[in-house]
Amino acid sequence: MQRSAHASLGLAILVGAVLVAACSSSGSSSPASTAASAAASSAPTSQIPQSTVPLSTTTTVAELATRTGVTTLHFKTGPFDIQPGQNNIASKFSIPQPDQNGWIVGIRPNLEFADGTIPAVDVIHLHHGVWLSVGEKDSTRPSLPQRFFAAGEEKTAMALPAPYGYKYQTKDHWLLNYMLHNLTPTARQVWVTYDIDFIPDGAPGTQAMVPARPVWMDVQNGEVYPVFDVLKGSGANGTYTYPNQATNPYPAAPKNQWTADADGVLVATAGHLHPGGLHTDLYSARAGKTAHLFTSMAKYYEPAGAVSWDVAMTATLPSWRVAVKKGDVLSVSATYDSVRASWYESMGIMIVWMGDSGVSSDPFTQKVDQPGMLTHGHLAENDHHGGTPDPNYKDLTALPSAAAPASLDIKDFLYAQGDMSNAKTVPTVHTGQTITFKNLDAKVGPGEWHTITACAAPCNQATGIAYPLADGPVIFDSGQLGFGGAPTAERDTWTIPTDLPTGTYTYFCRI
Repeated sequence: MQRSAHASLGLAILVGAVLVAACSSSGSSSPASTAASAAASSAPTSQIPQSTVPLSTTTTVAELATRTGVTTLHFKTGPFDIQPGQNNIASKFSIPQPDQNGWIVGIRPNLEFADGTIPAVDVIHLHHGVWLSVGEKDSTRPSLPQRFFAAGEEKTAMALPAPYGYKYQTKDHWLLNYMLHNLTPTARQVWVTYDIDFIPDGAPGTQAMVPARPVWMDVQNGEVYPVFDVLKGSGANGTYTYPNQATNPYPAAPKNQWTADADGVLVATAGHLHPGGLHTDLYSARAGKTAHLFTSMAKYYEPAGAVSWDVAMTATLPSWRVAVKKGDVLSVSATYDSVRASWYESMGIMIVWMGDSGVSSDPFTQKVDQPGMLTHGHLAENDHHGGTPDPNYKDLTALPSAAAPASLDIKDFLYAQGDMSNAKTVPTVHTGQTITFKNLDAKVGPGEWHTITACAAPCNQATGIAYPLADGPVIFDSGQLGFGGAPTAERDTWTIPTDLPTGTYTYFCRI
């Protein structure tokens, strides 16, 4: 399907006594920027400076030496036909897997086009991929298949330290739960790839292998779409930690905790965050005491700071060994920057690998929370940052005001009179009145979903992975207008708040 090659949004509405202006957008690709994002000058003081992300080594997980007996297996599954704007959650069963019994000691994910090239992040985006083993029960949610690996667009690499391995048998059946996002108006085909470091049964060293299992820790564990929102200005001292600073995050049982079902040894972990994220933290509680086990830090290669997928997380060192006793309560939290912008549909996940046995340190008598190592370096597919002047995008806030229609229809990625590409005037309403947006694309193909999200005026720089941002001085967001379960709002209309102060407002589509 071919849609209009348009930068997807930009409009102006003016409210209060006259206007709200919206402009700017995402969707079509702009020329790659060779300069740092314009937003860099406004980096929040709460953001952790890149030079102070504590590291124990300059070697990354992806660069660790191959373990004895390892064969690297390259798998890919697809093709996935990704329609314009597609952003839905789906699953693919019977994905490729090893054809002999053995041990998995490393996994590295990616995306590819048919010719083997890797899509730029602002073209096709792996929002998330979760690999599950059907027939095995998940440790922290036994009603689910075992979740043994996951990655988002930061493409975290996993490596288990010797002598630990994840036992694999050919009778296992794998499925991939995925969310692939096409940020362009053109239908594309992509494949999900995954390189597996595999040691076959009988290879040298396998006699000494110690089984390890994945323990999925998640601040919204068990949810189909385990997310939370971080609103600009929330939290304290420029950061927001979930669930600690959330209001009643768990009306029933806490979702970020797991009670260990056996003695064991924690041997590896790394965090998963979305843009704006700073770190995840893992804790253990026993007999009224709490021990901090590890902080997985976000290292942003992004010139504008903590605002894009140009990031790598820190993972534990191969020497990290933490004793767990049956009954210990593990918990996880996620911390985001809340100065620069709002971050919608954020995540906080740590997959912790737990070995059956081994020499370890008791976190209640010894310090175990040492700095980690990065999972990988900067990735070339993250080079289009945006945030620089672009003649295609205009400052529409100076346009004359005109009465707004009762409804602004969104069709073919265009927001009617409220779109940067169409606007001749600024749609205007008086204080207390409203404008309703209706997404007519909501049922096209698998769904073309759109948002109306506040950004700082004039919101007219070049689009990229770091721009635009949900950084409007007044916060509003429509949610993803569409149907089909998470992540949609299960509606195709949204009405602007009636209590907006008098002023001109700009917005963009964060999808």
